[in-house]
Amino acid sequence: MKSTNPIRSLFNTNITDSKLSLALLLLRVGISAFMLTHGLAKLGKFSQPGPVEFGDPLHVGPTASLAMAVFAEVVCSGLLILGLATRLATIPLIITMAVAVLIVHQADSFGDKELALLYLLAYVVLFLTGPGKYSVDQRLQSSKPY
Repeated sequence: MKSTNPIRSLFNTNITDSKLSLALLLLRVGISAFMLTHGLAKLGKFSQPGPVEFGDPLHVGPTASLAMAVFAEVVCSGLLILGLATRLATIPLIITMAVAVLIVHQADSFGDKELALLYLLAYVVLFLTGPGKYSVDQRLQSSKPY
């Protein structure tokens, strides 16, 4: 029977496909659940009486800007939680966070940009890696006949 040294395992750089997929699952679900809270708060602005009050960093009108943010933060976050159309779903989120960092918080301190940068980093990682094997994408891909 092989014994493992717990200290040595902390420095092991080998990663299995299962560990990587579990890490991607945790990243996908965690970051999406956090973002969903922002999106649901924005979604509530549509039910408020009167004209939509929302920033318009892209100069398309506040209603359109709000709709695009809600689509990214609610719909795309939901897709990421499922691991469905993962790479496509990250694109609107990457754009939304890039707009937040580069336009909305352009003149702000790093501390005010930090949260958007962390979201942006997570979405870029998910775009590059894909969802991992614990996802609807993987399930659909493995059921396709080749």
